Amino acid sequence: MIFITAKFRVLPEHADRWPEIAAEFTRATRDEPGCLWFDWSRSIDDPTEYVLVEAFRDGDAGAAHVQSAHFTTAQRTLPQYLAETPRIVNVTVPQDDWSELGEMAVPDRG
Repeated sequence: MIFITAKFRVLPEHADRWPEIAAEFTRATRDEPGCLWFDWSRSIDDPTEYVLVEAFRDGDAGAAHVQSAHFTTAQRTLPQYLAETPRIVNVTVPQDDWSELGEMAVPDRG
């Protein structure tokens, strides 16, 4: 899978509304057949920073994402709300879902 983490620093006056501002882009991306997940989180240290964790089935799915109409729209509409260019880590990993964090295994509660 293609695993991507990106940090978006939003202008302070738009930070509380970022989930709403990015909602259409988020929905459309999640609806892509090759999207495994597309999840936003807000930093607890910096309320203007959102972290996007996304994954796509493979390189073809990732390419389809960046060539989609909603991605083109996001390129045109979202930067006006940002304080800086987003930062990204993009890697290919040989799995198709999250692995368990064995070092913090939770005992069977059954």
